[in-house]
Amino acid sequence: MCGIVGIVDAGGVSFPLYYALYALQHRGQESAGISTFEGTTLYTHKGQGLVAEVFNKHILQGLPGTAGIGHVRYPTTGSKIPENVQPFKFHYQGLDLAIAHNGNLVNTAELREEYERRGQIFCTTTDTEIIASVIADALRTSKSMEDAVRLCMRRLRGSYAVVALVNGVVYAFRDPLGIKPLCIGRIDHGYIVASESVGIDALDGTFVRDVRPGELVCIDKDGLSSVQVATANRTAHCIFEYIYFARADSIIDGTLVYDVRRKIGQDLYDASPIEADIACPVPDSGIAYAAGYAERSGTPFVEGLMKNRYMGRTFIMPTQQQRERAVRIKLNTVRGNLKDKRVVLIDDSIVRGTTSRRIVNMIRDAGASEIHLRVGSPPIIAPCYLGVDMPTRTELIASGQDVEAVCGSVGATSLAYIPLEDLVEAIGCDERNLCTGCLTGCYPVEINGEKSCHCVVDYVAGTHQSDLSAFRGEKERTA
Repeated sequence: MCGIVGIVDAGGVSFPLYYALYALQHRGQESAGISTFEGTTLYTHKGQGLVAEVFNKHILQGLPGTAGIGHVRYPTTGSKIPENVQPFKFHYQGLDLAIAHNGNLVNTAELREEYERRGQIFCTTTDTEIIASVIADALRTSKSMEDAVRLCMRRLRGSYAVVALVNGVVYAFRDPLGIKPLCIGRIDHGYIVASESVGIDALDGTFVRDVRPGELVCIDKDGLSSVQVATANRTAHCIFEYIYFARADSIIDGTLVYDVRRKIGQDLYDASPIEADIACPVPDSGIAYAAGYAERSGTPFVEGLMKNRYMGRTFIMPTQQQRERAVRIKLNTVRGNLKDKRVVLIDDSIVRGTTSRRIVNMIRDAGASEIHLRVGSPPIIAPCYLGVDMPTRTELIASGQDVEAVCGSVGATSLAYIPLEDLVEAIGCDERNLCTGCLTGCYPVEINGEKSCHCVVDYVAGTHQSDLSAFRGEKERTA
């Protein structure tokens, strides 16, 4: 799971890209990068670390141009090495290409082997370089980005939202199932595409709509146009975006994430009511859940945990040891709010269980008499192959254990999860149009050794369309 952004703006893009990436920092903390294009030159700066650590005013001033893309990385495939920091850039046959990707392919190994047999040399260990190779392969013969993206959608299996910068034009596309989010916004002198709408908000832009699954969007100095490259008989939006990854103030595929989490909190009380003195969130992602729970139950919303705001997200740290050490630094108890209280502790999910166990112990040490853990997702029983770091069933505490066993393992007085049907209802989307692989063990794409749902993808002779007509007074453009 990463964050991507692409901008074309007549006023320059390096600083807007920086601010948008800053708003998307929650999607990746390992590295950050920006590529811009001016005249005939592609400029790139990237490095390991947070956005504010990789960039400063001087560096941003050295990234000129009115078109650019950016990336923040959370590694799911590929080692934590400098070579894997995105965007990647390539130059061939008079074209300068920079590319960044959010998602995870499940056929990387076979594609890599095929291209290596044909003489392709790879410089990284990521699936993003595979996508770049597929695009370059098509551009060598057709010079058409539409043909290149059509080839991608035929050959790539898995999740992908991609931004690419080709000689000053920004392209963005999304896999035919729409697994990873991507949206479009209007800014002062141009357009932006970003993983979440908060990237648009950071620039005081106007949210236009989501990039449709299987759609290719083109942004240049004349505006924005798009073409539908592929259609599927269903979507498979990542359910974990609503549970944890997306910021609560983001709009994902037409739905405000805060509203989903608040409704889940209400349903948590309805599904498993308990008498308690306070409803306490695990910050930050548990706050909206706890607000809904307190609202429905009448239990006072009280903060029993305080978060160190200078600490990143422990879930997306690359090793379990780092995650464990970070919990005590990240969270501290408010002892006066917890002593002798019956606490409903509300969190977004339990993945490995280590963090939950440590938090429950912290609250008990602060004097709570009872700790009733309520979880805003069903039990996570299967690995994610499509962009979330849950690689094996042995790491998942709920895989092979019932609720009582998990409750005992984390040390809570009681434990209840949101039922899957209530979660789906809160999102407002048919279960068939969500990827629930981590909750059900059934995946929307074919994965060796796993159960998959059948999806049909059609590749269409697309008609280009413009979104400029959505803004009164502007002339519609046909690509």
